[in-house]
Amino acid sequence: MMVKIKCPECGSEGSLSLIESSYQGPYRCWKCRELFTIKLENNELKSCEPLSQEEFDRQQEIEALKAKFKKQN
Repeated sequence: MMVKIKCPECGSEGSLSLIESSYQGPYRCWKCRELFTIKLENNELKSCEPLSQEEFDRQQEIEALKAKFKKQN
């Protein structure tokens, strides 16, 4: 499922491909490269907050650890 997202920073429209209709996590604008934490419910954008590169890196590390522990079980 493709969801359209309008960047609050530069106004360009991007898209995100999802398996489920809900998502919460990082999003990077394809044009201006700004980072955001977004929340989607029923394929609708509910929130979009600015995200620092440091916080993005931390979220990526957490997700990698979660995936690693799932594989071990």
